[in-house]
Amino acid sequence: MLGRLVLSGRQHIGTLWTILIAIAAAFLGTTIAAGLGVADSESVDRIEWLIQIGLAVVGVAALERVKSRR
Repeated sequence: MLGRLVLSGRQHIGTLWTILIAIAAAFLGTTIAAGLGVADSESVDRIEWLIQIGLAVVGVAALERVKSRR
């Protein structure tokens, strides 16, 4: 849901698509953060969150672009 909040304007995609993109971004973001060595820290994993939110934004924007061409 944060991916849609970060994007400006209205997105014409459904809630189910948003949830699926968020889940995919969470898994992929965790994998990328682990590869960079920033996934496990003693405090809040802010860098991991930023990676996940960034991936969600990209996913929502990509799906919105695909759906708007139809």
